[in-house]
Amino acid sequence: MFTGANSDGVHLRGVDVGRDISVGTWADLREVTAGEPCPRCGEPLRVVRAIEIGHIFKLGDRYARALGAEVLDPDGKQVPIIMGSYGIGVERAMAAIVETHHDERGIVWPLSVAPFHVAVVPAQTTDDVTAAAEDVYANLAAAGVEVVIDDRAERAGVKFRDVELTGIPYRVTIGRRALAEGMAEVTARATGETEKVPLDAVVAHVRSLVNA
Repeated sequence: MFTGANSDGVHLRGVDVGRDISVGTWADLREVTAGEPCPRCGEPLRVVRAIEIGHIFKLGDRYARALGAEVLDPDGKQVPIIMGSYGIGVERAMAAIVETHHDERGIVWPLSVAPFHVAVVPAQTTDDVTAAAEDVYANLAAAGVEVVIDDRAERAGVKFRDVELTGIPYRVTIGRRALAEGMAEVTARATGETEKVPLDAVVAHVRSLVNA
C-alpha cells in the first residue's frame, strides 16, 4: 500500500496494515439505501440529490491568536476573537442553478438570474429583416428589458441552437415571412412554445413576460 507520511510532499510505499498500523477498531461499512431505518429515530431514510452551494468553517481562535486580534470580554479582559468563514460561491450557485434548470438542449435560466431576459434573432441578413430586428432590440433596451441581439452572419438554425444552449428565457425572432405580415415570433425557452405577436406590440408583450 501507499499512504501519506504526515509530511508535505512525502508518501510511504510498501506499507502493510497488519505490520505497520495499529488498528483500534475494524468496521464493516456500506452506503445506506432508501427505506432503511434511521439509526437515531428509526424512521425510514430518504435518499435525495443535493448540491453544496455554500460552506462554513469554524476557525475558533487559532488565527486570532496568531494575528493578535483581541476584544474585551464582559469582565474587561482581552481575549482572542472567535472566527468563522461563511461563503456562498458564485460558481457554486451557478452550477446548482444549471444542474436543476436544464434540458437536452442546454441551460434553462430562471428569469431572476438569466444573463439576458431576451435574445433578438434576425433569421436572415437582408436589410429589411436586419433593420426590424435592430429596431426591436433598441426598443426593448429602452424599455428596460435586458436584451441581446444575435447579428452574426450565421444561419437561423445556428442562432436558435445557441440561444437554446445558453438558456436565455425568451427569443424574439424576426424573419421574412412573419415580417411581411407585420409580425414577430416570441419563443419561451422553458416550454418551447412560440406565438406570433404584432411588431408594434412586441415590447409590451415581452415586458409583460419578464415582469410576470
